Parts: sequence; structure tokens; C-alpha cells
Amino acid sequence: MVLRGPRLRAGVCEAEVGVAAECAAANRGDEGPLQEPGQRSARALEGRELYCPQPLRRRGLPDHLPVRPRHPRPPRGRYWVVDEKTFKAWDADNRIWWGKDSNNAPAIKRFLSEVADGRTPQTLWFYKEVGHTQDAKKTLLKYVPFAHTENVLNSVKPVELIQRMLQLATEPDEEAIVLDFFSGSAATAHAVLAQNRADGGNRRFIGVQVAEPLPKPEPGMASIFDMGLTRIRNVIAELSEQTPDTAEADADPESADPAADPPAAAPGFRVLKIDSTNMQDVYYRPDQLRQADLLGLVDNIKPDRGAEDLLFQVLLDWGVDLTLPIARETLAGRAVFFVDTDALAACFAPDIDEALVRAIAARRPLRAVFRDAGFSDDSLKINVEQLFRALSPGTEVRAI
Repeated sequence: MVLRGPRLRAGVCEAEVGVAAECAAANRGDEGPLQEPGQRSARALEGRELYCPQPLRRRGLPDHLPVRPRHPRPPRGRYWVVDEKTFKAWDADNRIWWGKDSNNAPAIKRFLSEVADGRTPQTLWFYKEVGHTQDAKKTLLKYVPFAHTENVLNSVKPVELIQRMLQLATEPDEEAIVLDFFSGSAATAHAVLAQNRADGGNRRFIGVQVAEPLPKPEPGMASIFDMGLTRIRNVIAELSEQTPDTAEADADPESADPAADPPAAAPGFRVLKIDSTNMQDVYYRPDQLRQADLLGLVDNIKPDRGAEDLLFQVLLDWGVDLTLPIARETLAGRAVFFVDTDALAACFAPDIDEALVRAIAARRPLRAVFRDAGFSDDSLKINVEQLFRALSPGTEVRAI
């Protein structure tokens, strides 16, 4: 596969290593050859011993810039890329390379100590390194049990190919979010999970896929979305299996190293679907309502919506991260959701009484939300903010 475009990571071009070594030797005496990235000495990182010259000329109208005696000006149709003031400042700072004999076209020095570790990625990736379509299909068949071969996608991307992109574009510990707007068979999600396992990274993925029907419905899998969902579940199940090392430690707890880091949590994901609002649709103007119609507006929530539907609407409205851990607990006999321990507490159960409000307030969450029609009486609905103000003044309270 050929990739064209800008460099993904700063580094030293292999084609320029010889020039850089010659320039470095000319400026620092006999201090040895240019080292490969990742093998530099602390001395090279601290100073300017190693550098690579880059031209200061571009195509366009000619411009004037002072040059050293006997130095030719830019060829016809080219010009210097910086103004005289900047050029003089660079020259005074020993950032201009004039060649071994001080008669070359000036070039800016790109010091190895001032660029990021790594190397310019090659634009040609061989299938032995990043896989090919046949490998990708075999991987898909491994994790998705198809009953009908016509449902297997033809344009599946190899997991190794996407992993190579992740290696170039992300760092293991930067909490990168990888977005795939055409998730398909979830190869990108698979690659993120595999790369995290390989380098201990904390990348996350977002996959977007419409529920496009399969040519032939499969058992428990009717769409391309279901195909990707099945694949991710099976990949996570495989990654979550114990390794031989952890299995031995579990068999003999006394042999485990108490100073060792705890095992990483098993990866997981959440499935969210775009839908209409949870609120009842009201299409009447006030002057069109009759008194009997008001009884149907007592509860403003659609009857087919559950507590989790309401919870995720609240998370979106409040701007709370949808990936935070959610715990479901029972307080005063009713189900209460706690997001990230104390980021949000939510109860959408009916017959909310004062004991439940006090129990939630005692946990001092940053936010608390209730179902407007869930309070046992109007007086409690009016006094709930006063209760929180007394027991947990820092909590923001809402009712939907």
C-alpha cells in the first residue's frame, strides 16, 4: 500500500543522513558518525552536534538576501524563504550551514536534538508487514461466525495496517481517540484494542455505522452493525482471557509479586444509538387544549423509554463524558445510578420520598437528577432543593 502526504512524525531522513554526517563532521571536528534515532547519546541531545541542512530557496519571484562573498544568488525563478532580519538572526545563532568550504547555498540546520524521536515513515508498506485483503477476511471469519459466505465484506482492512497507522499517529499514553465514521466490520476498533494490548496504550475508539441489512440475515446478526458488534465482543473476550503468567499466579497466590503492578482492566465498550427525544411530543397550542387533555401530560416521558435512556440524555445535556463508569445501587429500596462515583447521581424511579433524597444527598454528588413525575407529593418536589442545600450545598439539582 502506498501512502502519500505530509510526514507523520519528525525525524532524520535516511537520504539526508550522509549529508548531515558530513555537515556535522565539518562543524564539530572528528566526533564520529551520525547516530540513528533512538540511539543518541545524552551529549548529542543536549547540544547541536548533529543536524541536517534544509534548503532556504523556493520557487517564485526573486528576492534579495545578503549572502557571503562569492556566493551566487538564487537561480532565476527562485527566492529566499525568509527576510533579512530573520536570516541574520539565524546566522548569528549558528543555524545557517554554508557548506564544508563556506561557499554553498545557505541552508537551515535542523538539529537532531530539537526534533522528536523516530524516523520518517516509508511510503511503501509491504503486505508482509501490514497484511492484505485475504488476511483481513480470514481475521473477520475468525471472530464472526458467518452462516452465509455472501455476507463477508470484500473490502475489509487488515488489522495490522491500521495498527501501523496508530503507531505513527498516536502515542501509547496520550489517551488518543480514534474515530471511524464508516466502521463496517469494526476493523479500526479491533486494531485499537490490539495495539493497546501490544504497547499498554490507553487509546479509545468511536465507530459509527448505520444498520445496513446483510444480503442474508444471520442468526443474531441482521446488519453490518451487528457484524461489527459481534467482532468486537469476540475480540474483547479473547483479550480478556488469562495469560499463562496470570494463571500461575492465581493458582499460587503466595508466588505473586506484591510489588508488581495490578493486572490491567479488561477492555470494554458501549453501544449508543441515535433516536428521538425521550420527552413526550406536544403538538397543541395552549388555546387548543381541553381540560381532559391535561391528564395525559402529567408524565412528560414517553412510555417506551427506560431509566438508562433517561440517564444518557442527562449525560449529554450536562456534557458528562459518556465513557465514565456507571454503577447501579439500591438506596431506600429504589435504583439509583452513580456516574464516576460522585460526578452524577440519578434516580428515575416512581414514588421518590424524603428518605431517598436524604440518602442521595448524603453521598454529596456534584449533580443530582430526578424524574419530575416521580416525587411522591408536590411538597417534596418543592423542598428537594432545600434538602440538598442543607445536606450537600455543592450539588446541582435538576428534574426532567
